[in-house]
Amino acid sequence: MSTRTARTNRTASSTGTTRPGSEAAAVRREALRGLPEIDRPSQVSTDDAQTLSASLLTRLRELEEGTPEHAYVRNTLIELNLSLVRFAARRFRNRPEQREDIVQVGTIGLIKAIDRFDPTRGIEFSAFALPTVVGEMKRFFRDTSWAVRVPRRLQELRVDMAKAADVLEQRLGHRPTRAEVAAHLDLPEDRVAEGELAAHGYTARSLDVTVAEDDAPRDSSRRLATAEPAYELIEDFESLKPLIARLGERDRRILSLRFGEDLTQAEIGERLGLSQMHISRLLNRILDELRAGLLEDGDAPDETTDS
Repeated sequence: MSTRTARTNRTASSTGTTRPGSEAAAVRREALRGLPEIDRPSQVSTDDAQTLSASLLTRLRELEEGTPEHAYVRNTLIELNLSLVRFAARRFRNRPEQREDIVQVGTIGLIKAIDRFDPTRGIEFSAFALPTVVGEMKRFFRDTSWAVRVPRRLQELRVDMAKAADVLEQRLGHRPTRAEVAAHLDLPEDRVAEGELAAHGYTARSLDVTVAEDDAPRDSSRRLATAEPAYELIEDFESLKPLIARLGERDRRILSLRFGEDLTQAEIGERLGLSQMHISRLLNRILDELRAGLLEDGDAPDETTDS
């Protein structure tokens, strides 16, 4: 290093113009205010992530939105809970969309859940966030799925036309005509007509539906297939099987009595010779273990202890 370069570096250091590390450390200290600093949030275990998230969510509400401290805590919460997004994405692994795209969309739902969560309500964050994450994924499928194959340029045209129609409806006070949409998009009307025709490929109607002369279905209840909400539970049940198998005999017995025979905690206690309070603690511990196992991104340990 030359004498001139060394002198320049010493001068910059002495005037405080190059201290990004110190500034970042100061932001972290102010953001956390006594909370533990997390070096690799994405590698934290599920149990630790839940505990840390509870503290960070409370701290987030104390910080002013838009500040570096608020952004730091918010980003840490996102990284801590990415395993929740990956878990939600598993139930859609048989869809044609890329898993990375599904996770990315689910992360948007996670961010929305973080911004909306109220720690004072006394509910667990994962229970609040999961429906939001899954809902964002389903909305993505609904908005991007096509019943028949349509060229990409027409898919993009449909999106542009939908946006234009919303803008024009707000401006004009009525649903815009084809000519108005074409003028707004600076396109010929026949191109907009082509886009309207392509939009019919976005949804499919049952061949069994009786159609009137005005093309309105008289029996909209008849479909070639219907969505069965219970199907989504199948993967959850399959994921639970190995986790339940690793539980101790007493834990499996308690689960069977509570959810198989629908007994109360007091009735279970009478069967097993334990107090209702003891059964309550055992149930909470068992359910926490199962919940943590479901949220873990990867294989669970082969052995667990029976306490």
